Amino acid sequence: MDNFHGAAEGIEINVKAAQTKASLSLRRMIVLGMLAGAFIALGGAASSTAAFGIDNTGIQRLVTGVVFPVGLMMTVFGGAELFTGNCLIEIAVLEKKINVKQLIRNLTVVYFSNLVGSLLIDALLYFSGNLDLGSDLLGAYAIKLAVSKVSITPVKALTSGILCNVLVCVAILMAASATDAIGKLFSAFFPIFGFVICGFEHCVANMFYIPIGIMAASNPTYVSLAQTAYGLTAEQISSLTVLNSLNNFIPVTIGNLIGGIVLVSLPCYLVQKKWKDEDR
Repeated sequence: MDNFHGAAEGIEINVKAAQTKASLSLRRMIVLGMLAGAFIALGGAASSTAAFGIDNTGIQRLVTGVVFPVGLMMTVFGGAELFTGNCLIEIAVLEKKINVKQLIRNLTVVYFSNLVGSLLIDALLYFSGNLDLGSDLLGAYAIKLAVSKVSITPVKALTSGILCNVLVCVAILMAASATDAIGKLFSAFFPIFGFVICGFEHCVANMFYIPIGIMAASNPTYVSLAQTAYGLTAEQISSLTVLNSLNNFIPVTIGNLIGGIVLVSLPCYLVQKKWKDEDR
């Protein structure tokens, strides 16, 4: 028995799922969005905890890449609503199975629900004492990551966001095409493994990384260690504000939308739907 559908069948499965997503009640959409934000945040927390003590950049990214995909795995198996993956709803729009208004409603509600879910995990993690690990080095590491994200240039944030969501949406399509649990796990793992190793920007993941860095920056011990261990200046650390976080969130979110809608959804629709009969 085949345990993986072909590309065309996988896309059809996604279209049916998109119709379900678009018709969700507001309260279900909000709760499922919060779950996805929480799952991705937990993946980020676990990967940071695993990798913060590693000095070699390549090995650190490798370890982070191995652990972080657990967030998408929980999202896929939990049926949660993830903003970046839901960019694939565009295929159903192009097929005229749902309308643009439904797409915008879903993406908007899910985006802010992802944020709320992630912020809840940020707060719980901060007060749990997790950042005290490694003699407070994990707290300093959280500051370092957040500083690097709020200081990224708009062009880098945009293009990195595009590349990221190409891989995320491919992971979602592959997972939908798999018919068994192992296939779905591996499908969710490898593309996410790739985007994390490359360091691409994911807006929902950053809903964890930036706020937890802002929270950590309120702790003088973490701040002092971030300066001594990572060479961060007081000016860099002071850049961790809600307003400055928009320097990352706005271009990364736009990039994620372009990657998911223009570079994945549109080609999939054209090749597997609109132009499907041309080669016959």
